[in-house]
Amino acid sequence: MLLTFVQWIQLTDFFTALRGSAYVYPIVLSLHMVGLALFGGMILMTDLRLLGVTMRQRPIADVVNQLRVPKRWGLLLTATCGFLMFGSKAEEYYYNAFFRTKLILFAVVIVTELVFYRSVYGNPAALDQAPQVPGNAKLAAALSLLLWTSIACCGRGIGYIEPPLDKIHAQIHVRHDATAVAARGLYIQKGQDHQDVASAN
Repeated sequence: MLLTFVQWIQLTDFFTALRGSAYVYPIVLSLHMVGLALFGGMILMTDLRLLGVTMRQRPIADVVNQLRVPKRWGLLLTATCGFLMFGSKAEEYYYNAFFRTKLILFAVVIVTELVFYRSVYGNPAALDQAPQVPGNAKLAAALSLLLWTSIACCGRGIGYIEPPLDKIHAQIHVRHDATAVAARGLYIQKGQDHQDVASAN
């Protein structure tokens, strides 16, 4: 049932046009990388501050609150472009082990965010009142770095797994379309040849 659903998504007119575009798809891919750079940079700076590695002179609340807005914009851009890329090749992603691992890691990220939100991310001012960064904040930052780095590695790994072309439903449609176009061209050519012969006679 899930396979049928991703096949339906991939074969919609919108994603078919996006997949076949020589300009739009590369732009979406590039914007996805821009969003990753922005979002990843904000995550890295926040986590390093929570770990006490950098920006120690800056209050944790200032770092977390000031980076929250650009972090959200980066996440929005990354997620939007990521969804467009997924819809364009949904069936290929369905068979990709790195993509499935990436989804599992996303679920773990959500769980960790919920666990640490109240004590860390939702009240960063309380962290500044402690004589040193609390252990739970450092744990949250370490897990965040580990999970997001793993997600980035899985994202890169997706492109290194060749899809099973014998199973790709969209590939079959492309072959049928190409065959139909070739047959139509041959028919037109034959008709033109008959007209030329008739004209010669």
